Amino acid sequence: MLGGDENAKLEVISHISEETKERLGTYLEKTPIEIMPLESDHILDMIVTVFSGASYAKVRIADEHTQIVLIEKDGEVLQRKDPEPDKGEEDIPDYSLLTVHDIYDFACTCDLEDVREILDRQIECNTAIAEDGLKNDYGANIGKVLLKTGNDLKNRAKAYAAAGSDARMNGCELPVVICSGSGNQGLTVSLPVIVYAEALNADREKLYRALLLSNLITLHAKTGIGRLAVLLPRGREQAAGSRICSEGMSGISPIPSSIHWQSHRGSSAMAQNLLVPQRSRLPWRPAFSAMKCSNTGSSSMPATVWSKKA
Repeated sequence: MLGGDENAKLEVISHISEETKERLGTYLEKTPIEIMPLESDHILDMIVTVFSGASYAKVRIADEHTQIVLIEKDGEVLQRKDPEPDKGEEDIPDYSLLTVHDIYDFACTCDLEDVREILDRQIECNTAIAEDGLKNDYGANIGKVLLKTGNDLKNRAKAYAAAGSDARMNGCELPVVICSGSGNQGLTVSLPVIVYAEALNADREKLYRALLLSNLITLHAKTGIGRLAVLLPRGREQAAGSRICSEGMSGISPIPSSIHWQSHRGSSAMAQNLLVPQRSRLPWRPAFSAMKCSNTGSSSMPATVWSKKA
């Protein structure tokens, strides 16, 4: 392996030196890498096996990104533990409280001091990486391509979200505030709303409340598939949340015809009246443990070989 800090958990490669990064291209060219499917009952399960001559080392994680359940070297088991899929269940928010009606009510009436800090960080971090994606050369540069097709408001909203993802997935080390476990979701739920708010000269309170609605609608839409997934989640959940809020601010019917979730029908009128003051009927506050700041520099795992579970 070229580098990394095994004690840094999710930021395992966040402090790799420039010298190590320069060696990565040559290493990847010379190192055979094989990716194979793994049959498992766990939502998240990965086995990484690396070889050097006749010697090998194997590590398995399951259920949590930092939960190592097996370390094996040359046939000798150095560490083994049973996966604990129910560990920490008591810390998981009660998502049954997240209905579209109650999410909207909370977004309209909550005390913004309770959420200001995390929303300010989402605005600052996610805008910064989107602007970096539009300024520099990252991957396919989808954000830049979108802007070349037109600079209208809807296109800018899409371009900022795409540019943030361009940068995040192609080596930019700027942090991203995530939503429901995903950096790309965090970008998609926030950036179109931020772009719309700026274009409409919306005040800060309107932006905060729109972002609350967008984030929580996405959490609600994702409840059925759980917090973890091996693949990046599909974009329609977060796109729906951001579109409900963005177009709601501009008075446009926010429900696209291509989205057919029963739970989202009827939210169009709510979104259009997003900032109408009303008395809160909710004695609870949604837990924002699903929105965390994540350094995206830790998301890659170069120079590894995946193998089938023995």
